[in-house]
Order: sequence, then structure tokens, then C-alpha cells
Amino acid sequence: MHFEFGPRSALLLPFVVPGLAATLWLLSRALRRGTWPDALLALLLVLPTLTIAQWMLGFAGWYDSHDGYSTLMFYIPWQLNLLLGPAYLLYFRSLTNQEFRLGRRAWAHLAPGLLKVALFGLAALYDLGWWRGLRGRVLPYHFGTKGPAAEWLDGLSQPVAVVLYGLLPLYGWWVLAEYRRYSRYLDDNFSDPERLRFAGFRQLLLLQGLSLGLSLLFEILDVVFHFGYTEAWNYFALRGLLIYALIAVGLQANYAAASSPLRFEPDAAPAELPEETTLATPNEPAASAPLAAGGLAPLGFPASLPPAEASAPGLAPELLPWRDKLLALMATERPWLEPELTLAELAQRLRTTPNLLSKVINAGCGQNFNDFVNTYRVHEASRKLADPHFAHYSLVGVALDSGFNSKSTFNRVFKKLLGQAPSEVARPKS
Repeated sequence: MHFEFGPRSALLLPFVVPGLAATLWLLSRALRRGTWPDALLALLLVLPTLTIAQWMLGFAGWYDSHDGYSTLMFYIPWQLNLLLGPAYLLYFRSLTNQEFRLGRRAWAHLAPGLLKVALFGLAALYDLGWWRGLRGRVLPYHFGTKGPAAEWLDGLSQPVAVVLYGLLPLYGWWVLAEYRRYSRYLDDNFSDPERLRFAGFRQLLLLQGLSLGLSLLFEILDVVFHFGYTEAWNYFALRGLLIYALIAVGLQANYAAASSPLRFEPDAAPAELPEETTLATPNEPAASAPLAAGGLAPLGFPASLPPAEASAPGLAPELLPWRDKLLALMATERPWLEPELTLAELAQRLRTTPNLLSKVINAGCGQNFNDFVNTYRVHEASRKLADPHFAHYSLVGVALDSGFNSKSTFNRVFKKLLGQAPSEVARPKS
């Protein structure tokens, strides 16, 4: 295949080859397993890869060969950035909901970008099939390598660019708004949600926003200084870094999403409790509960927490027995020692619904599920830090033995609830 290795064409190869390889691998895995996150991550990868490939092949001489290679360059939709914003939105939704499917609304988001792909296909049929193939006429543009339909498509590039600069920030805001709602969903359903927060995804959005800003800046400077292809190469080389960021962040996020029971639906209204469920009461009597509804006392509290208050402000009277049963379960079975405890699992142990249990925790204990469970863990860790029998434990050992999954989560939660880091706690000698 015709390819001129030069300093600019060859330096773009390390972006294009891994991008194409990762895209094909993700697509094959998506087909085998039926996983939408893999398919949508492949779409996100192929978009910058195609753009950089166009410039790589251009610097390799494909536009200047004035033969079939040049013709091919005009009939491939290299710039499909209209799909970029929708791809990020749909990819995020596929990560956060294992029941995600590409329905009508999703296809509506992709429609502008897919329309552009269709127009390139129609242009190829008209210019190469009808104009050149059937009528035998010479392609009139770019040294006989480009037809009238492709020339017409070039005229659409500026209006499409204007639309893109408006749509991409809009989709970025949309995804970040859903991300904030998703963070609340995690706190309401998971006791250790750190790996499910997809922090790298949020950073990736910021990097994509930076790329858009650089693109806009380049367009402005191009109007003022009349840049050529050489100056444009620098922007596309920088954009190649997005490919590596997408591979690193995406594969990690796909693995975390596939191994967790995520059911986040940003458009769904909060479900109301059925009347018969709300009025139901547990069959088992409640034991003395270990935690006051007000939360955790400061450091220096006794080894056992005070019993629960007889009533909880804001909690319906018919839910008080459920609150007592919950606190009794937390005291006797100590499920908070399980790092991956979820609201659904705890509700199953109480033989009730996650919706009812969430209402009991929110109104009866004044906390979300994450803070409620971590309060027990922090109390246990504080007890161990103050006990000479655990003086030989490292902070990591105390964290793991108290139900935390990592030292970083332990430090963050401990400081949030008690106002100081675990390392600042004075420990007795063994």
C-alpha cells in the first residue's frame, strides 16, 4: 500500500494503530458478549482515530497522489464529531445501567452523525457509481479524483462545525448533570461505591472539553494567521492523547460496571411505596439497637453506642418497627463488616424492599445508605484505634478489619464523619 513515511505521518501512527486495534477488539467482544459499554467505547475510540488517520494518510501523500488513493480520501467520513456528544452520553448510561438498551431515544441522539455517514455513502454512489461508472464522465474536481457530490459535501463542513461547537458543550453539561444524580444514587445504594464513581470518566470529559477549546482556538488563529497543514498537525497530534486516555479509562470502567448490579435510570421518577408495603410491619421483635438516630458521637465515646431513640422525627409511625428491626440487625449480624454490602442485599435480609429500607434510613436515621453503613465502620475503627489489644494493627489492618475496602476510602470517610484523619488519632501502646 502506498505510504510515505515521514516525520509527521510516522509520528501519528502510534495513535492510529492502537486506536484501530482497540476498536476492533472491543467490537468483537461486544458481539460475543452482547455488552453495550464495549460497543459504545469502540465508537468513542474510532471517532478520534478516524480524524487522526485522515491527517496521517494526508501527510503520507494520499491527497497528492491524484489517483485512487486520493479518491478514497474524499468518500470516507473521517470527521464524525457529531456522534461525539451522543456517544459520551450513551456510553455513560450503558456503564451505569446493566439493563441499558439502544432504544428509539438513543438512536435519535445518534441520528445527525448517522445522517452524515449516509450522505457520504450517497455521494459515493452518485459520483463513483452513476457519474463515473455508468455515465463514464471524468470526476471534475481535484485533478480528476473528486466528484460533484463530494464537492457539495465539502461545502457543508463549516455549518456542521458550527453545530458541533454548540452540541458538544450541551452534551457535556448533560452528562455531568447525570453524573451528579448518579453519585447520589451510589450513596443511596452502595456502602463502598468508590470504584463505581468512574472518576476517570469525568476527567475524560474535561479532557474532551479542553480538546474542543483547542480546536476552537485553532480555528480562530487559522482565520487570523492562515495556518497551513503543518501547523494543524500539532493539534491532531495532541488529540491523539485522547485515544490512550479512552483506552485506559474505558477498560477500567467497563470492568467495574460489568461486575456490579447497577440500575441507574436518570429519567425515572422516584418510585412511591405501595400503600400495603408502607403499612406492613416486621414479624420479628426488635432488639436493642446500637446506634442513635442522630449519628456517630465524636471520638472518645464509649465502646458500645447508646440505644436508639424511641422515635425518629420525620419517620412515619408505621415505619418505626422497620427502623428498630434494621438497627437490631446491624447490631447482631454486623453486615457492615462486608465491604461490598448494598442496599438491596440488606433489604433482602430484612425481607423488605430496597425502596422501603431507603425511606427508613433516610427519614429514620437522617443519613443516606452509604453514610449509615460507614458510621458503623468508623465506630468500629475508632474502637480498635483506642483499644491496646489492636495497637499492633496498621491503619490498613484496622480499615480492612472494620469493613472498609481500601485505605483511601477509610481515610476519606473517617475524616468526613469525625473531622480528623485516622493517622491523627492518638493510639495506646500494646
